[in-house]
Amino acid sequence: MIHRSIAECVYDLERIGQLLRIREEVDPYLEMAAIQRQVHRENGPAVLFEKVKGSEFPAVSNLFGTMARVEFLFHKTFRPLKHLLEASTNPLPLLRQPGQWPALAGTALHALPRRVRSGLADNTRLRDVRAGMRGAWDRKIPVLACECQVADLPQVHSWPLDGGSFITLPQVCSLPPGEEVNVMHSNLGMYRVQMSGNEYGDREVGLHYQIHRGIGIHHTQAIESGQEFKVSIFVGGPPAHTVAAMMPLPEGMSELTFAGMLAGRPFRYTVIDGWVISADADFCILGTVGPDTKPEGPFGDHLGYHSLKHPFPYLKVEKVFHRRNAVWPFTVVGRPPQEDSMFGEFVHRLTGKILPTQVKGVREVHAVDAAGVHSLLLAIGSERYVPYERREPREILTQANALLGFNQISLAKYLFICAGEDAPQLAASNVTGYLRHLLERVDWRENLHFQTNTTMDTLDYTGHGLNKGSKLVVAVAGEKRRDLGQRLPDGLVLPEGFAKPALILPGIMVVQAPSYNLVEEGAGYGPDEDRSGEVETFCVEMDRLNPGLFSRAGIAWIVLVDDSDFCVEELDNFLWVCFLRSNPSQDTYGLRSFVKVKHWGCEESLVTDARRKPHHTTPMAEDPKVEASAARKRQRARAGK
Repeated sequence: MIHRSIAECVYDLERIGQLLRIREEVDPYLEMAAIQRQVHRENGPAVLFEKVKGSEFPAVSNLFGTMARVEFLFHKTFRPLKHLLEASTNPLPLLRQPGQWPALAGTALHALPRRVRSGLADNTRLRDVRAGMRGAWDRKIPVLACECQVADLPQVHSWPLDGGSFITLPQVCSLPPGEEVNVMHSNLGMYRVQMSGNEYGDREVGLHYQIHRGIGIHHTQAIESGQEFKVSIFVGGPPAHTVAAMMPLPEGMSELTFAGMLAGRPFRYTVIDGWVISADADFCILGTVGPDTKPEGPFGDHLGYHSLKHPFPYLKVEKVFHRRNAVWPFTVVGRPPQEDSMFGEFVHRLTGKILPTQVKGVREVHAVDAAGVHSLLLAIGSERYVPYERREPREILTQANALLGFNQISLAKYLFICAGEDAPQLAASNVTGYLRHLLERVDWRENLHFQTNTTMDTLDYTGHGLNKGSKLVVAVAGEKRRDLGQRLPDGLVLPEGFAKPALILPGIMVVQAPSYNLVEEGAGYGPDEDRSGEVETFCVEMDRLNPGLFSRAGIAWIVLVDDSDFCVEELDNFLWVCFLRSNPSQDTYGLRSFVKVKHWGCEESLVTDARRKPHHTTPMAEDPKVEASAARKRQRARAGK
């Protein structure tokens, strides 16, 4: 079935037993989000909230909560779209399979957006769109059927420390300012929208977009031209449109083309007074963005921490439209895995074979969801440059630099890359196997490559400022150098104040270190304190107390943490702590470290300081009372009450 609206999607999911109806009234303040998280943790169905306190609109979440459900939603369009995308970079395999041509041709035909003109003249102005005029438009442009205010929308507030209610599945559409509307030049992105708090309300909403986002180019052009630019926010409609909004497409390629191909029908739109309107959306918010900013946040984000209040652009709201029987889709983000983790998995399945054609020599790339996606990237490259000499990283360094300049991969904080020739069966998606391969071969004296003052993911607060931080490339090629330790080394002695050593994986040891004095201030901690000398002393003492022990015992990497027990519970805990509580240039140390010709390295084990620090932000925490109330309503809904 091709889903033309969220209502059709909900109906289809209920038909196959993949929908839980919550018939009781549910509070959008924390309670709806709590139910969503609980259902998602159990790999449960989509959830329809029939009665949302303070709003006439029903809401639905967890539409994309499992890969099986995502595959069901797009089972008719996924395969031909995947083949078409692959053929765009390498058409030869397609030429050998003429049986696929008709399906691919149909998919390609859906790429071109279709303008809907029924009942609308080209010179229609926003002020002329009145309820009495809409009757002729309902059929072709259902989103224009009704109007409401921002306050009428479901005010979903996900976490106790959030600064207000947010739209979490928006499709934000922008165009370059000062030119005739051409949707092929549009950008459709998923940038969270703050509806309440920080003085936002019916006339203004916060617009949070991060670094390396397409809307930023349009905003820059508008500021340079001295004019406001028009932005449309779509919510709902075909589920393919939601997925299209978060696709990391190359600059200059409109997400509307992808939306049409994935939906199985062209993206239908109209234009009113310079605003693009998705004809099939459930809701559409129209407004203008100027050069000034307002505070936005805090917000519990997909890294598992709160992004703080910062100045961001905002939308001056002109109109809010919605279709009859509109349904409000939302999601809840937090420490992975959450529902949005499925987006990353879906993108990988759809485009995994394309990246090697874009970055020559790269065989596979895996963004580790448990580590916050951008924080840890595992890659497999090719080392072919000098086959007659000792194998060492050469070509894969070129590939690493290319990856760090490619689309949103450029946000990677830690990039590990290995030469695939050393282990043909190595898979980047097998995190345990990959780390073992890397640590068996890495030479900490030569294989570390830092960028010490560069951009960082807007949501990552481990750097030295917003959007500011560092990167570390670990590039490994060649023969196995060491056997990794399978247990803690005999005779290990820790410096005073350090305790609870534990092995996470072969060759990786965590040590519980003295924690920083963290005084919570709002959604973050208090002033910073420099404890780098403490870690440097730890490294000196570890080497003095245990001379040569770690090389003999195969302990390649030591990670300092606040809580060893938490890290050893499961690998995902360690990945979350290690890569989301460290900034490479600030928090990387080593036993017997040195600097030679401006290159940093160490003779013995690498040491990473992965403790929470004063400039970090607060991990999200649930409200126990709300969680209990949500669990009771969820159980009653399961019982059909």
